[in-house]
Amino acid sequence: MSEVEGKTEDLDGTGLRIGIAVSTFNETVTDGLLEGARGSLASSGVTDVVVVHVPGAFELPLIAQRLARSGCDAVIALGAVIMGGTDHYDHVAHRCSEGLLRVSLDEGIPVTFGVLTTREASAAIERSRPGPGNKGVEAAEAAVVAANLVRRIG
Repeated sequence: MSEVEGKTEDLDGTGLRIGIAVSTFNETVTDGLLEGARGSLASSGVTDVVVVHVPGAFELPLIAQRLARSGCDAVIALGAVIMGGTDHYDHVAHRCSEGLLRVSLDEGIPVTFGVLTTREASAAIERSRPGPGNKGVEAAEAAVVAANLVRRIG
């Protein structure tokens, strides 16, 4: 019996090509997520990073799919969907997460979910600040670990 485990300590991203699809909607938040992800990837030794800016979270799945098909080993999706006074939030958040999962399964590569879905803007801002708790960092770490795991499994 063999066992393959993805560990957070396995953050060596040498030789990986990572795509980042980032929403420009709620840019104050997504800029912080992007900087966190970039810093994490650099610390992991990832030098081949492709960043694509999209209008909103709804567009993330299509661009994630294109990045996957362009040869990326993993894709990081970054965005912020903040609840408002209508049910628009529910539709966008659900379709975005559903679409990103589909891309991951259809393309056979990790697509990490760095899309904040919060009730208030303050919660999104808190999760996009530099330092511990930055969800862009967490999405980047998950992308590196999962991409390495996929490589080991074959």
